[in-house]
Amino acid sequence: MLAKAVKKAIMKIFVCVKHVPDSAAKITIEGENQFNESVTFILNPYDEHAVEQAARVKKQVGDCEVIAVSVGKKDAENTLRSALAMGADRSILIQTDDRPDSIVTARALKAAIEQDGKPDLIFTGKESIDSEGFQTMYRLAAGLDMPVASNVVAFSLKQDRVVVECEMEAGATGVVEMPLPCVIGTGKGLNKPSYPTLPAIMKARKKEVKIIEMKNLAIEKPVSSMEILELKPAVEEREAMELKGPPEKAVGELIRILREEAKVLA
Repeated sequence: MLAKAVKKAIMKIFVCVKHVPDSAAKITIEGENQFNESVTFILNPYDEHAVEQAARVKKQVGDCEVIAVSVGKKDAENTLRSALAMGADRSILIQTDDRPDSIVTARALKAAIEQDGKPDLIFTGKESIDSEGFQTMYRLAAGLDMPVASNVVAFSLKQDRVVVECEMEAGATGVVEMPLPCVIGTGKGLNKPSYPTLPAIMKARKKEVKIIEMKNLAIEKPVSSMEILELKPAVEEREAMELKGPPEKAVGELIRILREEAKVLA
């Protein structure tokens, strides 16, 4: 009697990343709802933790493939190269010159992921530093009919399940157990990203970046949409106050300000 060998399936992890302006860059608004895009763009900082965690799971599992996925313009390929240098095996760029909202972005990610293969696990950052919408991961999970947890600060994989700790309001932490596949929105407390070495950066240049035009994806047109009507520069309204005089007097004045003006002391 001959025994038939069964090949073990490779675990597929998708990491959704975004190409965002560097928070240290000086943003110049042009027109009503556009800005000068000649500034430096980077891999969204929260997404760095997502890529790092995917790379750690790959080390734990062994038979695993990490695929970075992004929606954006041609320049977003640079962000995907950063993800590849951090440990992703290959990547997919859903290319569009538009600025899609979270509804369209989630549907595009869903379509590209399903086209590539069945996901076992999906990582995203808990938010993007440019729009701070907090919506894409939830819409993606809903579209794929998967459970989702956000602002994850601890993660463990146990066979076909994950157990995560989510940072909540007022310093509270919630523990969530979910079956695979699921969507994980990573917080900054989850890990410390291992920034790529020069050899890793060089290898990333040879890794695959598959480009898919968004118009070629079968995306159902949403019945509703979100649009940025106007961009305004952030205005700093706080004023510095110098407390002069002896330390005892200055401390007394500080306490008075905190109690009577700021009202943070009883």
